[in-house]
Amino acid sequence: MDGYSREKFPHWDSQGSGCDTREVVLKRDGKDVKTDKDCKATSGTWTSIYDGETWTKATDLDIDHMVPLGQAWASGAKTWTTEKREQFANDLTRPQLFAVTDNVNQQKSDKAPDQWKPPLVSFWCTYATDWIVVKHYYGLTVTEGEKTALTDMLRRC
Repeated sequence: MDGYSREKFPHWDSQGSGCDTREVVLKRDGKDVKTDKDCKATSGTWTSIYDGETWTKATDLDIDHMVPLGQAWASGAKTWTTEKREQFANDLTRPQLFAVTDNVNQQKSDKAPDQWKPPLVSFWCTYATDWIVVKHYYGLTVTEGEKTALTDMLRRC
């Protein structure tokens, strides 16, 4: 993690129509989401993929990077340009960004699958698959511990 800082991954870019990446994910992952003139979610319902909990206030949610920024840094992103790190931190195409229960996301922090797994065991298959898709697309390395944990989770598929 030598030299790592979240600021090296510019995130929550403008996505047009006054919305940033966070707001787009909240609208995408929620049901019946209503927003104000500044694109902030004012109501809706969100179910966190990590724990199955349902929320009605956007402030109860974090937008999680499937592969955390710190993990990306440690597995190759430290050599990237700022522009590529920004693309990674705002990637709405790959399975990289999800609205999840805030305290569960804080428990995950920058941990890899050998250090943390979603409490909702039924999500492990998708979690492992999404992690691999993101790491592969960005050419990031995988440790032996990470590989073992991912393999174990994939056995649930």
